[in-house]
Amino acid sequence: MTEAWLERWQQGQIGWHESNGNSSLQKHWEGRGKRVLVPLCGKTQDLIWLERQGNEVVGVELSEIAVEAFFEENEIAYSRVEGALTEYVADKHAITIYCGDFFAFSAGPFDACYDRGALVALPPKLRRRYVEHLQSLLTTNAALLVICLEYDDRIASGPPFSITANEILSYWPDLKRIDAYNDVENSPPKFRQAGLNEVTEVVWRI
Repeated sequence: MTEAWLERWQQGQIGWHESNGNSSLQKHWEGRGKRVLVPLCGKTQDLIWLERQGNEVVGVELSEIAVEAFFEENEIAYSRVEGALTEYVADKHAITIYCGDFFAFSAGPFDACYDRGALVALPPKLRRRYVEHLQSLLTTNAALLVICLEYDDRIASGPPFSITANEILSYWPDLKRIDAYNDVENSPPKFRQAGLNEVTEVVWRI
């Protein structure tokens, strides 16, 4: 899984990336003054949007290519601190990205989390481990916004993977489904090429 993820960034196979950020985040995010964790953040513009809402934003990303592209494309200067995970700290912005294995990340606690690219990127065997590690980084009453996809995985396969309501509620029983719409036009090209005409983006929130 790790090597495949890195290879996708090396080859530019990043069909899940949204160059203008995620519209569901912008519609449904609540809260200012939060310390927000964004796992498997890639080079998403969502980091900048969340910071502009008055939050301290911390991303975690495996690919060094993705992390450095985020800072370069947005013309944000940064300092780099070596450690178990390499820490990229933005100058004049409340944004930090840690580069390395999410399961080795321990710089909590956070009182909010935004997950659009992590749960859907992981194969089934890793998801519960991911959720348990994520929960260890969050405060008891942390806000959580999770954006998942639902589609017919008999026609196309992930990543990003289809996550059923039953599965996500088995991880977070208190999550509420607050929005859902067909977002096939913004889905990875491989889905449309396989013949999918419906890829539902589902928004869950605590």
